[in-house]
Amino acid sequence: MRSHTSYLLRPGALLCALVLSACGSAPDSRPAGQTAAAVDFSGAWEVDYSESENIRDSFDVLLRELQRQAERQNRNMQQGGGTLSVGANSGSSLYALARMAEIVTEPQLLDISQSDTDITIKREGSFALYCEFFPGRLHRIASPLGNEVCGWDSHQLLFNISLPGGLSIYHRLTLGPQGERLQIATTLRSDQVSWPFTVDRVYRRYDPASSGIRCKQTLTRGRVCTTERPAP
Repeated sequence: MRSHTSYLLRPGALLCALVLSACGSAPDSRPAGQTAAAVDFSGAWEVDYSESENIRDSFDVLLRELQRQAERQNRNMQQGGGTLSVGANSGSSLYALARMAEIVTEPQLLDISQSDTDITIKREGSFALYCEFFPGRLHRIASPLGNEVCGWDSHQLLFNISLPGGLSIYHRLTLGPQGERLQIATTLRSDQVSWPFTVDRVYRRYDPASSGIRCKQTLTRGRVCTTERPAP
């Protein structure tokens, strides 16, 4: 079997565990295993911000949902039912989850290599995702830093990472019908926050040798752009 460095051993994963170390264990959903790859994600990809969700907008969605939850909870208590959640959804927990979502979804460029037996997704300035394909079952990795499960769900590729301290990260990769559009839906869950943080990123194929404007979305400054040549 080919040697590799798992997501769980990368600095990014360790940072996830440290930032939300106060959390408990979070439930995760398991992808359904497939016997063979349904699509080929191979190639160089660059994020398309015009079609991608904004971190700040996603954070606002989270806050609105939590507000609705609080209002429902208050109504139930006034009617004599329900209990008050204590210790969840603090300002620091919300910001920590949003900041982690920003870190996890920050990579602008992807370099994907795929074969009949495995896939490696190199992410600019961040950790790589790796998955081996096994007939009829999922690829599972366990370490002191957490557990990772990946595999095919029909034409979609799923990664589910559960870290100590109650943080889970779920990626769902979908290739467009023409093979030129890659969508990565990323969901983060924490036991300190009662609603998941979800960010959809859309990537387009690009020529690594070309130059142009590079942008990134940040939680505090919004969209920031510079002109530079992408790294090979």
